[in-house]
Amino acid sequence: MAVVFQATGAATALSSTIIFDSKRIQSSHLRFLLGSVHFVVSFRSQRKKICCAVRSDGRLYSGSSPRGRKAEPLIANAVATKAESSTASAASKPGHELLLYEALREGLDEEMERDATVCVIGEDVGHYGGSYKVTRGLADKYGDLRVLDTPIAENSFTGMAVGAAMTGLRPIVEGMNMGFLLLAFNQISNNCGMLHYTSGGQFKIPVVIRGPGGVGRQLGAEHSQRLESYFQSIPGIQLVACSTPYNAKGLMKAAIRSENPVILFEHVLLYNLKERIPDEEYVCNLEEAEMVRPGEHVTILTYSRMRYHVMQAAKTLVNKGYDPEVIDIRSLKPFDLYTIGNSVKKTHRVLIVEECMRTGGIGASLTAAINENFNDYLDAPIVCLSSQDVPTPYAGTLEEWTVVQPPQIVAAVEQLCR
Repeated sequence: MAVVFQATGAATALSSTIIFDSKRIQSSHLRFLLGSVHFVVSFRSQRKKICCAVRSDGRLYSGSSPRGRKAEPLIANAVATKAESSTASAASKPGHELLLYEALREGLDEEMERDATVCVIGEDVGHYGGSYKVTRGLADKYGDLRVLDTPIAENSFTGMAVGAAMTGLRPIVEGMNMGFLLLAFNQISNNCGMLHYTSGGQFKIPVVIRGPGGVGRQLGAEHSQRLESYFQSIPGIQLVACSTPYNAKGLMKAAIRSENPVILFEHVLLYNLKERIPDEEYVCNLEEAEMVRPGEHVTILTYSRMRYHVMQAAKTLVNKGYDPEVIDIRSLKPFDLYTIGNSVKKTHRVLIVEECMRTGGIGASLTAAINENFNDYLDAPIVCLSSQDVPTPYAGTLEEWTVVQPPQIVAAVEQLCR
């Protein structure tokens, strides 16, 4: 599935306002422009898929129901970050530019070259290169035994990966879609998460389970699931979510080197995000959050695709006089309570923005952790914006209503800071 990038005029009625311009992408954030230039993402060249419903007059819908939503103006040319870097300085930075899926592949390739025990298992991961081309070219380089194509049987090849890890290998399991890994939930829970403990430490399970998830562009309910909280409840497993090419590569390398089983969540709409990353080797911390934007008035905790919705909202908030602090939590299990706690102690207000479901989601666990550890520092109740508790509709306009949009984030911060 190739992503089509198309610029359209301001008079276009329903078009997204996200620009994946490599000149505006930096190591810790992605900038957004609203106004005369719009951006359309499509998974089919004949079908445009919108990212958010924006009218030609620059107004975007917000609210909880279609009839109750009011159009709110989005402020163009706002500044969401503390410092501005020029195009020339960005181009002169050392490193090389990669799309997110390419960064994942580069990290995987480096680890396979460094350690002969690293192998890849999954459907179409071999000479086809994976459904999103993360493993493209690896079968030719490392052979069919280290990049193993499997039948369509998630429970079987996930269980095989657990057994391989017990014997000393470091397998990476690719789920063609995170929803398909529900078929291997028994192997992930009863085997992958428990065997180190039930064996009295005799076995280590250095498995990485990775694949795309999240709400795409009219991919239907079964292909648009947010399953982070499903796997968060499994003891013995670490969870991380990448959001930029930089942390995608760094988290991939860290997950492969970990002695614990790690699930790496990738978002289907972020694979074609481009960023300049260092030429030299680096590894991210699996248990560390990322400070995206320092601020003083409110702490906004988010991850994965919602990081960019938050940064889009931050531009409007800055123009309204607010100074939000944005943290990409990245580690979904365990939470980086050190970074989160220091931010809460500074701002005294917390907004959580997630794509996961509201009932039993990541936000619910994060809210409980903050209330338990930092309740004395809060000047207002924690607000959590989550996806609606419904299967994701296929219809594009209905799909948009189920996911948190930037105007809702702006309204929540205004309410929190009153």
